[in-house]
Amino acid sequence: MLKLLLILVGLIALLAIICVVRTLMVKPTAAKTATVELDASPRAEEYGQRLAQMIRQETISSRYDPDRTKFYALHNKLEELFPNIHAKCEKHDFNGSLLFKWTGTGEHAPVMLMSHQDVVEAGGTWEHEPFSGDIDEAGRVWGRGTVDTKASLFCLLTAVEELLDAGYTPACDVYFGGSCTEEWSGEGAPAMAQYLKDNGVHLALLLDEGGMIIEEPIAGVKGMYGMVGVVEKGYGDVKFIARSGGGHASAPGKNTPLVRLGKFMTEVEQNDPFRSELTPTVREMFRRLMPNMKFGLRLVMANLWLFEPILVKVLPSISSAAGAMTRTTLAFTTAKGSDGLNVLPQEAYVTGNMRFIHHQANEESLKIISELAAKFDIETEVIYQDTPCPIVEFDSDAFHLVEDVAAEIYPGVGICPYVMTGGTDAKYYKDVCDNCIRFAPLYIDQQQYASIHGLNENIFQGALPKGVDFYKRVIQKS
Repeated sequence: MLKLLLILVGLIALLAIICVVRTLMVKPTAAKTATVELDASPRAEEYGQRLAQMIRQETISSRYDPDRTKFYALHNKLEELFPNIHAKCEKHDFNGSLLFKWTGTGEHAPVMLMSHQDVVEAGGTWEHEPFSGDIDEAGRVWGRGTVDTKASLFCLLTAVEELLDAGYTPACDVYFGGSCTEEWSGEGAPAMAQYLKDNGVHLALLLDEGGMIIEEPIAGVKGMYGMVGVVEKGYGDVKFIARSGGGHASAPGKNTPLVRLGKFMTEVEQNDPFRSELTPTVREMFRRLMPNMKFGLRLVMANLWLFEPILVKVLPSISSAAGAMTRTTLAFTTAKGSDGLNVLPQEAYVTGNMRFIHHQANEESLKIISELAAKFDIETEVIYQDTPCPIVEFDSDAFHLVEDVAAEIYPGVGICPYVMTGGTDAKYYKDVCDNCIRFAPLYIDQQQYASIHGLNENIFQGALPKGVDFYKRVIQKS
């Protein structure tokens, strides 16, 4: 017995030594100490002023408001800001969504650069009014849409405008623009994609909003990284309905509709029913981030051969964002019970927003959650769904183009593929492009990242020149 115990202790010690040695062999990369220098030149100041004019055009969109007047006011401003584009490129208007075509020499396959015009509402109390376009002493342009996504729209339009002004002709046709319905998955992008399909256009690359340049992209990772989205999960809105005979609240029975819904939601949160996996994209992301992780996390990532089964279970508690990259997620969003304060509901419901992972896509995930709901006598109704998008391989020519240009514009910054946990207009282009990449080439800090769809959205005007230069180089190298 003692001999077996000594052998076991020896094996554990050997495993520990192997793991530590493998971890120590992983050396930090340049991304750990990389910085992004903000441009303080007159060029940056001019860009800031021009972007501010776009921010002052309020473009909140809603599926319940068909009026496009505010978007045509923005279009008038774009015509004023970008005269070369409007004079020299084809313009196509899809009820407020804009698609331009810059005709090239035809030597290479066409590409498309896009970022949406619309923004979400801007409630709450802001330090600067949400459509003021104020520029503070630190060079921050304030307003809803600065990060999501008028700044990237401004940068790609400016890149085309300046190349046109310089007399440049691209080797490929360049399509560019953006929808006015992205924030509610409206008809703009589908109409634009259908136009390309109807005209026989197949894009070599589509570059939409997505990851950005940010410090410490995941908790425990030190360094500056450009996160390039190559995977977009599927989307679903689901209604979970509990019924009963109702009754007076003065004599409630057991397991009334709201109670059953509460038990169901608690079960989902405490015992996640969906399967986590480290996909090739997630593995590659961790491989690139690993050198600059804190020692404990680096030890785990350097030894996935041993720790992977544990990691996939605990990752959501370490980082909700990283966890969402490994599995289908379900977030409960709205609820409805009785209309009377003293009436038991005959029907109550909650809705959930689902994001379907590729290895457990819509059909399987919906089956799992429907069967779980049924255990609580709850019905499941799918309100809306779309499937996961095709994966862009991180060893593809399209990814390498984006990676190489990002490394050129942002020296030392680490470039990582990752799984988009949100949605983009790029999902509608799967029939006309095999390489839809989600990346907005702008530096933002943690406050600016947190301001997306929240309070005090802003961006550094000093970050804009690098964004413009990035889009120029993508066009020149396409």
